[in-house]
Amino acid sequence: MDQLLQLWQTTGISQLQAGQFIMICVGLTLLYLAVAKGFEPLLLVPIGFGGILSNIPGVDIAVGTGILHQFYMMGIETGVFPLLIFMGVGALTDFGPLLASPKTLFLGAAAQFGIFATLLGALGLSELGWIDFTLKEAAAIGIIGGADGPTAIYVAGILAPQILGAIAVAAYSYMALVPLIQPPIMRLLTTERERKMEMVQLRPVRQREKIFFPLVLLLLVALLVPSAAPLLGMFCFGNLMRECGVVDRLSDTTQNALINIVTILLGLAVGSKLGADQFLETKTLGILLLGVVAFGIGTACGVLMAKLMNLFSAQKVNPLIGAAGVSAVPMAARVANRVGMEANPHNFLLMHAMGPNVAGVIGSAIAAGVLIKFAG
Repeated sequence: MDQLLQLWQTTGISQLQAGQFIMICVGLTLLYLAVAKGFEPLLLVPIGFGGILSNIPGVDIAVGTGILHQFYMMGIETGVFPLLIFMGVGALTDFGPLLASPKTLFLGAAAQFGIFATLLGALGLSELGWIDFTLKEAAAIGIIGGADGPTAIYVAGILAPQILGAIAVAAYSYMALVPLIQPPIMRLLTTERERKMEMVQLRPVRQREKIFFPLVLLLLVALLVPSAAPLLGMFCFGNLMRECGVVDRLSDTTQNALINIVTILLGLAVGSKLGADQFLETKTLGILLLGVVAFGIGTACGVLMAKLMNLFSAQKVNPLIGAAGVSAVPMAARVANRVGMEANPHNFLLMHAMGPNVAGVIGSAIAAGVLIKFAG
C-alpha cells in the first residue's frame, strides 16, 4: 500500500496545482485559436505548446537545465533571436508599397503613439501606487504598444531583463491576436462609406530604388539614433539580400529555413515563461492589461491619422490602412484588407496596407532606439 501511495505521489496529477491547471488551459486555448480559428498559428502553436510543457508538474523543463530554459537563455536573454527574426522579416518585406506612397510613413508613425501611451500608463500606475514600475521597466513595457515582438524582447533584454518573460508573452500574444483586437476598433472609428473606399493603383517602383532604400534608411537612422542600429541593421540587411539579386541562396535561406527555425525556438522559449509561478502575478497581469490598451491606442491613432490626412490630400486613402501602421507584419495588413473586403468585395487593400505596415516596423525600431538611449 505504501508503494502505491509513493507511486501516486510521483505522478503529475497529485502534484498539479490550481495555477498550473489554469495555465495549461491557457496553453490549450492558444492552440485552439491557432488550429481551429487560424489565428497566427506560426506563433501560437509553439507558444501554446511551450506553455503546456512549462506547467507540467514534476519536471523542470522550463528551468535550470531544461530544454525550454536553454532556448530562452540562448536566444532571448542574449537578444539573438529578435535580431535574426528582424533579418528574416527584412528578407520577406517588399518596400515597394512604401516607396510608391511615401505619405504612408505618417500612418506608421502615428500608430507608434501606442508605445508612448503605454510608457505613460505604466508610470501612471506606479505613481498611483497600484503597480510599482521603474522608468526602465515602463520603457520596456511601452514597446508592446507597437505590436512588435522581436523589438519588445530586444528592448526588455537591455532595459528590464527581470520582466522580459512577461513582456515577451504579452507582445507575441497581442501580435497573434491582431485579427481579434483590431477589427472592432477599425469599425468603430470608420463609416461604411469610408470602409468601401477604393484606392488608386500604386505606381511601379524601380529595382534601383528598392536596392538603395535600405542602405539610405540604415545610414540615416543609425547616424541619428545609433542605438536603433542593431534592429534596423538586421532588417535592412535582410531586405538588401532580397533586392540586390546576387545572393538568392542567402535570401532564400533567410526567408525560409532560418526564420522558420528561429520562430520555433522563439515560440517555445516565450511559452516557457507561461509558468504559473511567473505568470499569475500582479505585475505580469498589469503588463498584459497595459499591452492590450496600448495596442488599441496604436490602432486607433493610425486610423485617425488616415482620416486627418484625407482632409488635406486630394488623393484619399482608405482609413482602414492606418490600422496597419502597427508593426505586426503582415498580420495587420491582412486584417485591414479583410475588413475592407467585408464592406466592398472589390476593395483590395493589401498592397496599400503594406506601406504603413512596413513603416510601422521602421517606426518601432526607431522608438526602441530612443527609449534605450534615454531610459538606459
